[in-house]
Amino acid sequence: MNETSQMFESAEIGHRIGKKDYRQSVPMLRQSLLSAQYQLLEKSGFPVLILINGVDGAGKRATVNLFNEWMDPRHIRTEAFVHTRDEDRVRPEMWRFWQALPRKGRIGVFLGSWYTEPILAQVQQREKKAIYDQRLDAIRHFERMLVAEGVLLVKLWLHLPKKAAVRHYETLDKDPINAWRLTPQGRERLDRYDDFIKACEIALRKTSTGEAPWMVIEGTDPAYRSLTAGQYLLDAMRQRLDGHAPMLGTAAPVPPPPLDSRTLLDAFDYSRSLAGKSYARKLAQLQARLNALTRDERMLHRSLVVVFEGMDAAGKGSTIRRVTQAMDASRYRVVPIAAPTDEERAQPYLWRFWRHIPGLGHSVLFDRSWYGRVLVERVEGFCSEADWMRAYDEINAFEAQLTQAGAVVVKFWMAITPDEQLRRFQERKATPHKNYKITDDDWRNRDKWPDYARAVGDMTDRTSSAGAPWYIVASDDKLFARIEVLTHLCDRLEAALAEKVPKKRR
Repeated sequence: MNETSQMFESAEIGHRIGKKDYRQSVPMLRQSLLSAQYQLLEKSGFPVLILINGVDGAGKRATVNLFNEWMDPRHIRTEAFVHTRDEDRVRPEMWRFWQALPRKGRIGVFLGSWYTEPILAQVQQREKKAIYDQRLDAIRHFERMLVAEGVLLVKLWLHLPKKAAVRHYETLDKDPINAWRLTPQGRERLDRYDDFIKACEIALRKTSTGEAPWMVIEGTDPAYRSLTAGQYLLDAMRQRLDGHAPMLGTAAPVPPPPLDSRTLLDAFDYSRSLAGKSYARKLAQLQARLNALTRDERMLHRSLVVVFEGMDAAGKGSTIRRVTQAMDASRYRVVPIAAPTDEERAQPYLWRFWRHIPGLGHSVLFDRSWYGRVLVERVEGFCSEADWMRAYDEINAFEAQLTQAGAVVVKFWMAITPDEQLRRFQERKATPHKNYKITDDDWRNRDKWPDYARAVGDMTDRTSSAGAPWYIVASDDKLFARIEVLTHLCDRLEAALAEKVPKKRR
């Protein structure tokens, strides 16, 4: 046993289960798993996600089939991440996994996962060791977020000693019925078994955490493998159903409010304005510029994600309309964000935004966004302090994945003063065709203006990054604000198109 395979030592000692013991154990285990599954379905308190990875020939597909046989497959979503589809290639790497996450009360089984590509890239020496470490760190943070959002994450690694792996392939090679199972990729992994095991051990060591540990199972004996995997899943489900959730450390707390109560939003000049004729001329020029930029051939290798946030009545909707007037309607979408639906509440909070992420050559404009977690949900108490405090890092990681995949992320905070907001509220109330824009919640939120202002300051401090900086449009004049947004958007796009496109990993 070489030093790099120490993590798999206990999975190379010849674990076995006798046929008689197996036949006696299976009925009770199946009944218990099915009972736990129906209890999970009835409570709908959390989802279960099972990752099945490991050495080829160790029984990964057999284990997937086993879980579907031993439990009710109607409530299990099985996904095999073997081939990369065209729609996956034009989006961030993690996009396809977000689309397949199970909802609360359901079980998801992933054959292959977000570990597969990083491990293969390391084995095939397509990436440096430092990049591999970074990708594993990102995975660890991603899994921590899933667990914090309520997901029961069960990670199974099915292992085969090298001699058993070679014997498995030799057996298949001589079997005319099952020889189709031999693939060039599988043969390559066998030929580079030692390199594969070394990369896998690094991955498992770095990502086997208290909230998402790996269970390494020897796959030489099918009976042992099946009972071990089934019992481990049952124990994890029962423990969680009994109310024992993993303990997570808290994020770094936000700083206390300044002694003078002055916030970031107080530091801008709101008196700037623009005359009508000047506005019309600049609007036409900027819309023409934006149209040319979004039609540029280089945009086929980029995507555009624009976020609009701001206080109520800050002019987000009217500004978005001036932006989209300059764009090809077939290549953009506007996504208005309201209170989450039942479907969205059944998933981690970032799920409903991941589903709208555009492919290369396309754009999405969010009218409110994932920042609701650190704004509305924070101020209104819709989530715990621990939830919104950890969201800063999760949002930064999310946006980093977008930019690494070629997206140009542009974020605007539309800022107005309390006096201007009051004037606009009163105008809406007095205008019949604008009545729908004003609600009781809008008036109630005015009383919490200081809380929102502080939350905005914390948000910009913690989520304004080099790849996705915040741009605050501080003006009580709508015409001036629209020109500011269009100017900055064009500048960001122009600069991004002049840069080298990020290298795709797939």
